Amino acid sequence: MWYPSTVTEAPPVEPVTLEQAKQQCGILSAETYFDAKINFLIKAARSHAEEYCNARWAEQTIVSECDSFADFERLSEGPLKSVTSISYVDPAGETQTVDAAVYEAHKDGLEPSIGLKSGQVWPHILLGSRITLTAVYGGSVPESVAHAMLLFIADAFHRRENSRQEDWTVLDALLCNHRRGASW
Repeated sequence: MWYPSTVTEAPPVEPVTLEQAKQQCGILSAETYFDAKINFLIKAARSHAEEYCNARWAEQTIVSECDSFADFERLSEGPLKSVTSISYVDPAGETQTVDAAVYEAHKDGLEPSIGLKSGQVWPHILLGSRITLTAVYGGSVPESVAHAMLLFIADAFHRRENSRQEDWTVLDALLCNHRRGASW
């Protein structure tokens, strides 16, 4: 079982640029009055797309915990860029790090996993302890997801209020094919 993840290194770069967002909102690139608001909306749009799709679209480092190495058959986050470390508590109660020669990352799009290399075995863990995975996710954004983010930004910028939404929107249509199933 996976537990809620923690972002330890926020995205250094958003998947949608300020220039792209300003263009979508009809703001001239030299006009800077709304830049802070647009930057806020860029982060909100990414966050919404990530929550909607249960996927990370901007590169970020995340720490996740699970109960068993068997949970690595389906990681709680995706898409996977790289594994930083896997740590566990051994039967003696000491924190250990799994040697990278033991496992391999399977970066299968939105459904990544971590498996054993040939001839390797997972170490024994202390009963009741958690395994900690630190990994980098995101960085590859489908065009339809970027488009959905731009629509979100422009809509939020121009409306600036909460209004009744239709049951199914263009935003839903653009994001629905990139949705991961829940991992718990």
